[in-house]
Amino acid sequence: MNIGLTGGIACGKSTVSNMLVQRGAMLVDADRIAREVVEPGSPVLEQIAERFGQEVLLEDGTLNRKKLGEMVFGNQAALKDLQDMMHPSIRALLRQRMKDYEQQHPDKLVVVDVPLLYESGLQSMFEEVMVVYIPRNVQMDRLVLRDGLSLEQAEKRLQAQMDIEQKKALADILINNEGSLPQTEEQVEQFLRKRGLL
Repeated sequence: MNIGLTGGIACGKSTVSNMLVQRGAMLVDADRIAREVVEPGSPVLEQIAERFGQEVLLEDGTLNRKKLGEMVFGNQAALKDLQDMMHPSIRALLRQRMKDYEQQHPDKLVVVDVPLLYESGLQSMFEEVMVVYIPRNVQMDRLVLRDGLSLEQAEKRLQAQMDIEQKKALADILINNEGSLPQTEEQVEQFLRKRGLL
């Protein structure tokens, strides 16, 4: 069985994915794959350098994420170009890793952690989607605290994603991470027990 795992920024997605892995799940991390597809020498990195200029490369040939981020943040056309270059390779690798895990470990749950799962329209890739949820005001507080942002900066980050309430409404499985860690663990274990995975 596979599930897509998502949530909003600062909702505790990593916490929940760690809980699932500790209980035997296999994890495919979309962020890690996104870094792999732009490693030095990759065709995707070459495309990015062609489109955005050599200044997006550091001296050692790796991607200067900060510089690229500045170029695409708030520029819809540039962001779309970047996504069009990266997404096909990311999706292909995601599918490949899922398939490999499903073949090697047919009795295990395969969890695919995708921060922008709904925004990227990837829900059809998964049997079910698990959303890690906290109310927006809690999300705001945690984001400010975690990343040392101003309220205005945090608000901008939240606005760049689909609203957490929309994600909650779309979820097949909802994990409410507003309470204590043991409360979150209990929900994770309930889900696994229900699926016969614990």
